[in-house]
Amino acid sequence: MPERFETTRWSVVLAAREGTGEPARRALAWLCEAYWHPVYAFIRRQGHEPDAAADLTQGYFTRLLEKDDLEDVRPELGKFRSFVVKSVQHFLSNERDRAHALKRGGRGAVLSLDALVAERRLALEPRDDSTPEAIFERRWALTLLERAMERLAQEAEEKGRREQLEQLKGFLTDAGPGPSYRAVAARLGVSDATVKVAVHRLRRRYGELLRAEIAETLGDPAEVDAEIRHLFSVLERRRPGRS
Repeated sequence: MPERFETTRWSVVLAAREGTGEPARRALAWLCEAYWHPVYAFIRRQGHEPDAAADLTQGYFTRLLEKDDLEDVRPELGKFRSFVVKSVQHFLSNERDRAHALKRGGRGAVLSLDALVAERRLALEPRDDSTPEAIFERRWALTLLERAMERLAQEAEEKGRREQLEQLKGFLTDAGPGPSYRAVAARLGVSDATVKVAVHRLRRRYGELLRAEIAETLGDPAEVDAEIRHLFSVLERRRPGRS
């Protein structure tokens, strides 16, 4: 697992502005990994085909590395995801005539891109997301949930409880009907009460990790609760099958 930055994501952004050293490069790599899928989904919803969208996404993050686009970023100017949307729009307007001739080199790409994975994720999005901004926000919200779950899985792995998490994680999300406590208890060879206690603890820890992920996207920790409400409103608004 890559080293985590025990700071807010805004602090990582500010660190990434500082120059060409290894800390700045790692900061940019971390930011690109976190935001690649939302940016790809945004560009695809603009009407670009998968290959072109992958090249444009690569080009956008390469530009962050090469053109000092982070120089104008300030936490007091708003949420980092808002900066990303505006900067991608600006990038696309400048790259429309050069989509297949993106410059590479300089400090180089910081992560391996997998357009097939991104396409599979995008295929799961509701088809009624009519704007690129809407699909970006949904993918941003899902990315935060995924990253919190990844951190929970890492902790379970370190404690030797990965199998337990695999059996119980269906109780942590609103993914529809799942197995009963009794069925899971039978598979794990424990009592129903033990499963209920474990689920309670996992839900609490998952919530803590989600709050931490959200806090990393904000300049002001006091905004976490409002951002959580916004995250779940985005997911609720575009949940498949809803009118």
